[in-house]
Amino acid sequence: MTTPASGDAAGPGRIEFSTTDPERTIDYLSRTYRTDLQVSRAGRGHLFRHSRADGGSFALDEVRLPLHLDLRQEPLGALVVVRIDSGRMERECGGVSERFLTGDVFVDAEPSLPATLRLLGVETQTTVLDIGVLAQVAASSPARGAGPIRLTSFQPRSALAGLQWQRTVTFLREVLENTDASAQPLIRGSAARMLAATVLTTFPNTAIIDPTAQDRRDATSTTVRRAIAFIEQHPHADISVADIAAAANVSIRAVQFAFRRQLDTTPMAYLRAVRLDRAHNDLLATDPGRGETVTGIAARWGFFSSSRFAAQYRRTYGVSPGHTLRT
Repeated sequence: MTTPASGDAAGPGRIEFSTTDPERTIDYLSRTYRTDLQVSRAGRGHLFRHSRADGGSFALDEVRLPLHLDLRQEPLGALVVVRIDSGRMERECGGVSERFLTGDVFVDAEPSLPATLRLLGVETQTTVLDIGVLAQVAASSPARGAGPIRLTSFQPRSALAGLQWQRTVTFLREVLENTDASAQPLIRGSAARMLAATVLTTFPNTAIIDPTAQDRRDATSTTVRRAIAFIEQHPHADISVADIAAAANVSIRAVQFAFRRQLDTTPMAYLRAVRLDRAHNDLLATDPGRGETVTGIAARWGFFSSSRFAAQYRRTYGVSPGHTLRT
């Protein structure tokens, strides 16, 4: 969904593109964001720069667009969240007109609607997320036919929510750019769902968080047993809480409530514990002379941060993962 149209690789998970040609700029933006752009004004001789940390179902972009552009943007079909680092942007979408200045965080447009934009010398941090990932975080299981989740506001609930959004994006960019690509499949999936969860806590939306009466009835020990069996059979796979709920044939809220009621934990925390055990086994079985590292093994099992992995490992096993690897 988020593969750029063109550009040059610039390290693990990063792609760079730059030009001073406004026609190439518009063509690049159209292909990168998969939308038709109708431009009525664009200056020449200014350097456009775009860099992307690609996470598969999401992308974290940094854009320098020192042009004055008036354009119409066709529906993107993806959720795009923008933070303006400098410049100004005006937008009309769905009959609502808004102006954004330096430091503002906002959703670019309703994914299914066109938008009219005026960009005045902007530099932005732009996040593109496959809207299907939201369903992996907050919807009911597919068997229950949940409807789509819709944002009810394009702006954060509060200034603090906007700040937390930016912190999450910064953290995930560092994760993508500093993790070996071969160790990224689980990390990318987990990062996408972290991003989706942050969207739902940052922007007002129609997701239902509390369990219903049916969810409470489904929160049984049988549900937990089915979910655990699925988790323990698939710890190596990029599974979400939606996958776990579907395997147990209940809603996401029901499986979450069941784990909280029966085990005082969450399905994803249980999955992390199983993956920690698998990482522990790898550390025990690995010859350090083969070049394996704690960071590489942690990433293989979906742990973002080697320091957080080490802290969790020490709490569980009483020694550092490095000690296990060496001995």
